[in-house]
Amino acid sequence: MAEPGPVFQAIQSKLASAFAPQHLEVFNESYMHNVPKGSETHFKVVVVSDKFDGKSLIQRHRMVNAVLEEELNQGVHALSIQSKTPVQWEANNTIRPSPTCQGGMKHEKKP
Repeated sequence: MAEPGPVFQAIQSKLASAFAPQHLEVFNESYMHNVPKGSETHFKVVVVSDKFDGKSLIQRHRMVNAVLEEELNQGVHALSIQSKTPVQWEANNTIRPSPTCQGGMKHEKKP
């Protein structure tokens, strides 16, 4: 398996620092998409933190997006987020599988 790249490491470090998570997983899913080998463009993160207590799902996603604003503005094309409280994670620690690539913009109809 390839070593984690700089974007992967930045995502992991920033989420760990911002949320002090009880559980954190970062997946580089770029290999599942039509991008060059070694790309860091598609990620999934699983963040379990008590900082999500009392927050709606959209609020949690906004919190994660805010922490990763730099990465999202500089090449990360897609970010799948699973954000849970520790109680939610204890009740269900299933990590949803990501769908296969649908080809993105190559399927969009041109005007």
